[in-house]
This record gives sequence, structure tokens and C-alpha cells, in this order.
Amino acid sequence: MGKRIVIAGAGYAGVLAAKKLYKRLKKADVSITLIDKNPYHTMLTELHEVAAHRVQEDHVRFQLEDIFAGRNVNLVMDTVKDVDFEGKTVRCENGDIPYDYLVIALGSKPTYFGTPGAMEHTFGLWSYEDALKIRHHIVDVFSRAVKEKDAAKRKSLLTFFVVGAGFTGVEMAGELAEWIPELCEKFHVPREDVRLVNVDLLERVVPMFPEKVGAKADRRLRKMGVELMLKTSVKAVGDGYIELESGERTFREETQTVIWTAGIESADAVKALDLEKEGRGRIKTDEYLRAVGKEDVFVAGDNVYFIPEGMNTPVLQMVENAEQSADTVVHNIVALVTGEGELEKYAPKFHGAMLSVGSRYGCAYIGGQKRKISLASFFAMLTKHLIYIIYFIQILGWKGFFEYVRNEFFTIRRRRSILGGHFSNRTPSFLLVPLRVFLGAYWIFAGVKKIWEGWLQSPKIAQFFASAAAVFDAAISGAAVSGATAVADATTTATQAAAEASLLFDWNILGIFRLTFIESSDYAIRLKFVLMDWFNNTFLLRTDGTQVFFQYVVVISEILIGVLLVLGLFSFFASGYAIFLQALFLMTTGLYLSQWWMIFAAIALLIGSGRIFGLDYYVLPAMKEGWRRNRLVKRLYLYHD
Repeated sequence: MGKRIVIAGAGYAGVLAAKKLYKRLKKADVSITLIDKNPYHTMLTELHEVAAHRVQEDHVRFQLEDIFAGRNVNLVMDTVKDVDFEGKTVRCENGDIPYDYLVIALGSKPTYFGTPGAMEHTFGLWSYEDALKIRHHIVDVFSRAVKEKDAAKRKSLLTFFVVGAGFTGVEMAGELAEWIPELCEKFHVPREDVRLVNVDLLERVVPMFPEKVGAKADRRLRKMGVELMLKTSVKAVGDGYIELESGERTFREETQTVIWTAGIESADAVKALDLEKEGRGRIKTDEYLRAVGKEDVFVAGDNVYFIPEGMNTPVLQMVENAEQSADTVVHNIVALVTGEGELEKYAPKFHGAMLSVGSRYGCAYIGGQKRKISLASFFAMLTKHLIYIIYFIQILGWKGFFEYVRNEFFTIRRRRSILGGHFSNRTPSFLLVPLRVFLGAYWIFAGVKKIWEGWLQSPKIAQFFASAAAVFDAAISGAAVSGATAVADATTTATQAAAEASLLFDWNILGIFRLTFIESSDYAIRLKFVLMDWFNNTFLLRTDGTQVFFQYVVVISEILIGVLLVLGLFSFFASGYAIFLQALFLMTTGLYLSQWWMIFAAIALLIGSGRIFGLDYYVLPAMKEGWRRNRLVKRLYLYHD
């Protein structure tokens, strides 16, 4: 019987560990089981965006079946209750699961520090469900405030507290500060009637950052209308109020919304385990990330309590720790299962941290172990997006990348991104229908015209190329007569055009490309490409037969593009092929300025133009279902929603 590897928890560390174990052990006699109470993985670091309605809820939720499609990983939806370390069994609500090697990656939950009423009367932000509750609640209190006649009750409804000014708290406050003006506009509430407060016991926001970096986040929050109550502790939270203490002063604020982001502790399932723990329930490990005293139990992610060599504090509960600890755990389990290689000590190399203050401003402190730099505003947000794209790719490959870019840029509303609304696809697609049909008809006409000119009967390409070359050669030489003479076999029309041509510029780029721009009967541009010239001389122009063959290809391609565009069928393929053909024309005969509109029209029609009054509306959904069922496609994530 093969080795049984069980991973408890489908957070970032657990998912990465499962994927990497499968990749490295897929030929070994092992079984990999991943246990989680939910059928999906949640991107916890993006919950504030869902809670404040910047992105749709599916942005932070990935179905485990999609993540592990085509991979032999057993997915068990169950709640871990305990572990029998002697019997090597994970005890769940619905049954026991035996293991030979166990990975504990059960994650964390909010901690309330014993604050009376905090658990009962605040909103957490540590799950997909938490984010949705906050979103719906905030919309609800605005709708109730509009109808409320009592001034005190109305003020309470429009007062929002975020407890905790660490990463999560600042990001939540920043997102709310951006969303509130939208809600005010929607519900006709004056912005000055809304109060947003960020509370923390410490004397500055995001204390993990250097003071100068934290000060930038502080200024941004205040600029966005966030009231900061620092050096202020929460004494109690009740139904409709929060009790605070600042210095020797204790006071009470009326509010219907308190969002708790003050800290985290290990999940209840971790606390229940008979293992040595430190620091709010984190499991003490050795240098190989094995639970102390357990040779077959590894720990990853937030549950790790380990002080690396040269450090005075335990590893931080952050995404990089989840990723790097998963790598170490995987390496060590593989070494034990296969008997190959040595165990690897955990030596994390963290590269800093980033946070967003709303959608357009961020702060970052990043770099190597010896030197880090601070970034703010656009460049900090750009860095954050790039890191999160890597996160999404690690989880869902191409699908993850596409989904992230779509949600953060292409479907964003109210300009809530670092690019504003410039990439947001808000143009009604039905306005592209006339352009699609016209461009399609133009391509059909071009193909049919070539049939009338005899392109299917006799070789034409050599003469066609020579005619075009005559115009460019004459302009380059600067001698109309010699240019015309050099192409004596060209048509009379081409010779006349050559005589009138004048050179605007002629750039030779590294001996590979030659860009020429001339004025003749119209402005024309040509991009000579060495490899293209070689292909033409070696294959295309080799014989009359090869010329006629490629002429057939051109004619059929032009008519096919046109028909597909008119019908709105496979419009992405048709538009892309149209751009490709125009690129070939650019590198052979050149393109007149009057033809360039066809390229930009095709670009405009690339995405979704066939779904409006086109056959893509019916065909693509059916094809999509069949495509997604393909095992290889699912495994490589070659699809999107």
C-alpha cells in the first residue's frame, strides 16, 4: 500500500502544497488528500475589495474542483475536529481519514482579545461569507438611513468603525472610503453625514512598515475622509454602540457597523490539537517545519511558529510565509517518501509587504534581504497587482490570470483601479455590429475582386509584388526614371505611381527590419522583414504553381474572414486572422494609409463582437461546455468564465 499524504486546510499553503506534491509525486505510489470545510479556496488578502463592492464576489473564490481538475488529488469537504497522532488518523465530522504524513494548514480566525461583545456585535473579515455580510449590511444601513426620521438613529446608521489599523484594517477603511461616495450618490445622502473611523491601540497605522511608509498610508486615509483614532482601545462592543478608551478618557460612540480586523489567532481545530503551541495557538515546529515531537506531521502557513536562524521573532503570518513554508514542507515530504535527497531547513526570504489604500493608492516596502525600498501611489499598486497575478497564476494558471485582469481592470466600475476606467469594457457591444458587418463585406469584396482578376487561374503575386516594390524603390532611389526602369515588367499604372513617389523616411533597424514611409498617390508604409523576404523567395515565388496555391489561400482567407464577420461566427478568430493578413501585406506590398482602418476595426472587433446579433451568441456557449470537459484543458486551466 502506498503512502497516504493528508493536507488539512485549503488555504494558500494547503493548495500549493497539494499541487506541488502531486506534481513531484505523480509517478510514485502515493495518495494525496486535501480536506476543507468549503468546496472552494478563498483569497483572503482581497476580501476587502469584495466587502466594499469593488469587485464581484467570485474574484476571491476558486472552486477546488477547478484548481485540481485533471490531478489525482482527493478532495474531501469536511470539518477537521481533531487528530489521533498515535493512530495516525484525522478525525472529521463525517468520518476518520488515515495518514502516513500529515500537513496542518488550517489557517486562522479573528481574535477578539477578550473584548466584551466583540465576537457577537462586530463583522469579521476573514472569509468569503464575512465579505458578503459586510457588503450587504452597508447597503442595508444606507437604505435604512434614507428613511430614518430620528436624527440620532440616522447618525448611528451612517457611522462606520473599522477596528485595527494593520494591513487588513487600513485596506478595509480605504475601500470603504472609496465606496461611500458612490453610496451617497445612489441614496442621496450628503457625504458629510457619513462618518468613517479607523481605531487602533497603537500610535501609528501599519506599524510593520517603516514609519515614513506608514505615514504615507496615514495621510492618504485622512485625505479620503477617514477619521483616525490612534492610541485608542476598544473596551466593549454592544448592540448599536462601541465603547472606547483613549488615555484616561472612556467614551461611547453610537454605530450600527463595527468591522473587526484587530488580529488573528489559530483556527479552533488547531487549538484542539495535542501539540506544543505558542503565540495565539500557533504550532511550534523544528527547522524542517515538523510539529515538535512528531516526525510525520508538518505545518505550513499561518499555523507555523518558528524562529528562523538570525531572527528574534517568529515568521510572520503573511502570504510569502504560506508560499515558502509550503515549498519546504513539500520538499521534505518528497524526500521522506522517495528516500532521495536530504531534508531542507526552513530559511524564509521575505521580500517585504504591500497594501492598498483604496483602488488607486498603495504603499509598499519591498526588496531583498539586505536592502528594501519604499514605493507609494501608482508604482506600489502596480507592484501589488503583479504579485497578486502571480498568486492567481499559481492557483489557476491562465484562467487565474485572465480572471484577475478582468475583475481588476476590464469590468471595474466607477474608475476604481490604478488605470481609472480606461480599460473598463463599458462600450455597448451592439454599436460594433455595423462595423463588423461592414468590415466583413469589405473583406468579401476584396476576395471576390481577386477572383474576377484571375487570381485562381494564373500567377499574379510576382507581378503584384513588383508593382508595389516599384513605388517604394523609386522613392528610395530618388530617381523616378531609374525606379521605373528597374521594374520594366510592372504594370503601366505601377510605373506611373513610381514616378510620382517621394520618400518621407527610410529606417534600417538592426539589419532585420526596414521601415519605409512614402508619399505617392496616397501615403504608404512598408516593413521589410528579412525572414519574410526569405520565405517569399524560397517558397511563395518559387514556381507558378506555388504562386497560384498561395493565391487560392489569400482569396479563400479573405472571403472566409468576411463571411465569419458578417455572420458574427468565431469573430475573435476572424478578427485575429484579418490582423494577421494585414501584417503580411505590410511586410510584402506595403499598406496605404486608406487601408489602416481595417486593422484598427479588427482590433475593436476582437472581443465579444459576435455575441451581439451574431452566431457566437449560440455557438460559443455550447463549445465552451465541451471545451471545459476536456481533461487536458481542465488540467492546464485553458479556459475562463
